Formats: sequence, C-alpha cells, structure tokens
Amino acid sequence: MSAETEASGTERRPLSVVAVAGGVSFPSTTRALTDLLLDKTVARLTAAGVAVDARTVEVREHAQDVATATVVGMRSEELELALKTVEQADLLVVASPVFRGSYSGIFKSFFDLVDSLAMVDKPVLLAATGGTARHTLVIDQALRPLFSFMGDLIVPTGVFASKEDWTIELFPMPWLDERAERAVGQLVRFADLPAPR
Repeated sequence: MSAETEASGTERRPLSVVAVAGGVSFPSTTRALTDLLLDKTVARLTAAGVAVDARTVEVREHAQDVATATVVGMRSEELELALKTVEQADLLVVASPVFRGSYSGIFKSFFDLVDSLAMVDKPVLLAATGGTARHTLVIDQALRPLFSFMGDLIVPTGVFASKEDWTIELFPMPWLDERAERAVGQLVRFADLPAPR
C-alpha cells in the first residue's frame, strides 16, 4: 500500500482493462488475439503491483441486441452492461476480423452505440485478424480513423495476425508474440492510476 493510499485511508479501485472481440465465429482467432493481448496487459500491470479488473466483451454474443438497438432504439440490459463496461474501462483492447478490407459490421454497429464522450482520452490498443498479411493495413486505414474520431489515445503499434502467425493449437508465433509485447508495453505506459472512488 502506498503512502498516498495510507494517508487517504482508502484503497484504489482495480484498474479496469477491457478487451472487445469483434469475431463472429467460434472458435475465433480474433478472440485468441484479444486473449493474448489482455493476458499480457494484466501480467505487465500485476508485475508493477497494480490490481486489475480484466474483462472481455464478445460482440457476437450481443449481435441481435445490437441490431434491435440500432433499428428500434431499445437496448437490452445485457447490451447496456456491455456498453457500460467498455465506456468505463481505463484501458481498452479492441480487435476485429477483416471483412472486405474493413472491420466487421457488427463490430462497427456495437461501437456506434458506445457513448463517444466516454471514449475521449481513453487509451486503446488496436488489433485485427485476417486470412492473409495483405489485410495488415486495416488497422491504419479503418480502425485508427474510427477510434481517432471518438477521441481515443491510440497506441502507436497495432497488432495484426493472419493464419501464418498462429500454430495449429492457436499459440502465437514468436514474431506475433514480440509485436504483442511491444504494443502492450505502449498501452501500459498510457495507464494513469485512477483516483480513489
């Protein structure tokens, strides 16, 4: 416990780290990538003595509710909770599979429902998955503009993973693991321990 915490008589709340997986299939390489990045982020923060509350939001689990909210304007309790989880995160990891050169439609529709004011100055690590390395630029050409529009603090290194970046058992190849470490290191440097609630 720090001197500041002792003096105030309160403990800091855990740092909220949230991953948003925009994959539409199961099992999903997009979920595998967010798991990799989330685990590395938690490990870095824990090693620094920071308590962490880590969660993953699977967008596909809310697909029907997202469509209903978009068309009718009515949000289910489950969708509202998922949106609040993202909006209240201290650090965010997002990943989408590539469809026709961009993020998935359900991924975009989910973030269309997120309160953009809650996203301002939120540190975000961008990631994407695709069948081949020719989709690598989706991070800079699609994801980065979306999250820049919402005012997020985007880490310089994005993480793209194609089929060649995983073993058959969905373990990362050394070069993917190294890039993930670099991106997570940048994300953690954005972290500012929140004041006690």
